[in-house]
Amino acid sequence: MAGNFEYDFVNAALERTKQNVSYNGSYFKITYPNGDVPAHLGVCTDVVIRSYRAIGTDLQVLVHEDMSSNFGLYPSKRIWGLSSTDKNIDHRRVPNLQAFFSRHGKSLPITNDPKDYAPGDLVTWTLPGNLPHIGVVSDRLSEHSGNPLIVHNIGAGPSLDDMLFSYEITGHYRYVPEKYNNSNQRGPLAGTR
Repeated sequence: MAGNFEYDFVNAALERTKQNVSYNGSYFKITYPNGDVPAHLGVCTDVVIRSYRAIGTDLQVLVHEDMSSNFGLYPSKRIWGLSSTDKNIDHRRVPNLQAFFSRHGKSLPITNDPKDYAPGDLVTWTLPGNLPHIGVVSDRLSEHSGNPLIVHNIGAGPSLDDMLFSYEITGHYRYVPEKYNNSNQRGPLAGTR
């Protein structure tokens, strides 16, 4: 089933949960393209970035190029007071990923129905303290609630948790890289969890 976006992306995200990563949101100067913070460090966005990179998509480049051409459509000035892009950090900020996924993927409805969240979807939340968070919807369901389990890093390293409805959902997205020809926006895994 390789070559199917949901299968490839969800498995790349699940692979992240096997990595020993300490939560660290420090600013790092990284290479470009394909830059990454040290492999043993990361935050919630790094789970998403590394999962996409594992299937051949470099969000560092994609976000940087889009922000360079459309800076005003991103929240960097409003939130952080920035006046230009920064290849080291822009793609590692949840609000920038939300803007990118809205512009180049699909913004999907935010609902209270777990069936509306398909494998490979991206969900963003606001955590206590007004902190943004992002995770990947997996193809696994919680035995307890029936909700899809989420791959994310909320502070203890990448994990697979029943937390879809634990915090206020602020975004629900679907971003299928061009190499998958956008032909499978909601594919076969969507109903087979």
